[in-house]
Amino acid sequence: MADTVVTRREGAILEVTLDRPKANAIDMNTSRLMGEAFKGFRDDPELRVAILKTAGDKFFCAGWDLKAAAASEEEITAYYGVGGFGGLQRLRDLNKPVIACVNGMAVGGGFELALSCDLIYASDRSSFALPEIRAGQLADAATIKLPKRIPWHIAMELLLIGRWMDAAEAHRWGLVNEVLPSEKLEQRVWEIARLLASGPPLVFAAIKETVRVAETLSFQDAINRVTRRELATVDKLYGSEDRLEGARAFSEKRDPVWKGR
Repeated sequence: MADTVVTRREGAILEVTLDRPKANAIDMNTSRLMGEAFKGFRDDPELRVAILKTAGDKFFCAGWDLKAAAASEEEITAYYGVGGFGGLQRLRDLNKPVIACVNGMAVGGGFELALSCDLIYASDRSSFALPEIRAGQLADAATIKLPKRIPWHIAMELLLIGRWMDAAEAHRWGLVNEVLPSEKLEQRVWEIARLLASGPPLVFAAIKETVRVAETLSFQDAINRVTRRELATVDKLYGSEDRLEGARAFSEKRDPVWKGR
């Protein structure tokens, strides 16, 4: 893995660090490297949780590298890599939890990258903005996601005006799970990652696929697909050893031992 994308494993946890000074902006090559990192995470049966973090404490990520895009026609038209921008937005069948560790400014595509994660923990020095409007660009992923996650008028204000939102406000609207002092952020993120790594991987996979599929269905259609075991992860869970282990552990008043099968 190139120096702009650094990975580290601890047991079932993969930490992916974007390190591209000064602002951790993502160019085409970096996007492809991130895609390979998260594809590897998805496909490795020994890995259960990923952490996305970035180097430095001023910028979490400034989004797409507009300077690189302006300097090269290829940067505008070329392939972002597996998973799309930053390796996460369009990575199919990623049925494992991903945690964003946001320390600093999450701007444009950097904000969208955080939104692609399942959990977001931020330092109290973090802030968020979608300034694409000022560059005549569409923040496409944020335009789709934000109005579904926070009040409509707040989402539209961020999209239409491009104003800044600090971490406290992001927490108030439910965009981040917790806001912590910068020096305690990574400790808390790893605490959550280890908790998830000890949890039932087949249930996590079923949760992620069900949430993803249900976005485009009515409640009744979605629940029918679950109860009929039409989703691959749900079918695997319902026929698994882990499901039986969960019931046994509960009746025996002990911690379950999850095998992921």
